[in-house]
Amino acid sequence: MEEYFMMVLRTIFMYFIILLIFRLMGKREIGEVSILDLVVFVMIAEMAVVAIEDRSRNISEALLPMFVLLVIQVGMAMLSIKSQKFREMVDGKPSLIINHGKIDEKVMKQQRYNFDDLLVQLREKGIIHLSDVEFAILEPSGKLSVIKKDEGEKNIALPLILDGKLQTQNLAGLGRDITWLKAELKKRGFDDFDSISFCSMENGRLFIDAID
Repeated sequence: MEEYFMMVLRTIFMYFIILLIFRLMGKREIGEVSILDLVVFVMIAEMAVVAIEDRSRNISEALLPMFVLLVIQVGMAMLSIKSQKFREMVDGKPSLIINHGKIDEKVMKQQRYNFDDLLVQLREKGIIHLSDVEFAILEPSGKLSVIKKDEGEKNIALPLILDGKLQTQNLAGLGRDITWLKAELKKRGFDDFDSISFCSMENGRLFIDAID
């Protein structure tokens, strides 16, 4: 009876510890699971199971590596905020699968994404015909974001500049070039990309957020 009671206490304790760790990791960890997040979640879950089942071990032996993982995860998140390259390496970046109604098979091959995957995710969104799709974006999480033709091109808002870095692929996808973008930015008082944290084309106009 005492053994069961201790197991219950350990389970309750580990439940609140894991809840605390996930809260400290931030809301992003709960709402969006990347490959890195998944690895951390699995490792924490394994450590928690061992701590609950192996009553011969001090529970602090499981807590230390769990909080080490927390520090690593928070550190990686901070690096992701500061470095776009690191963020893309860890989380990946959105891929334009359908651009102006045209399927980009090269991008699909790069992402190891086939037509069955595409059709399944379109059906999940209630879209039966590929001809109804203007844009389809494969997000880093694996979800497919879809903009239908009757919703208009103006609703797509792919970043043209992110953390001061030009997003060449997205700019080309809109049928624009760097000369056009520089001219438009200069009209608005921006001489270079370094002073811009985010820039996109929204509702036919440029949205610009400057770096503070």
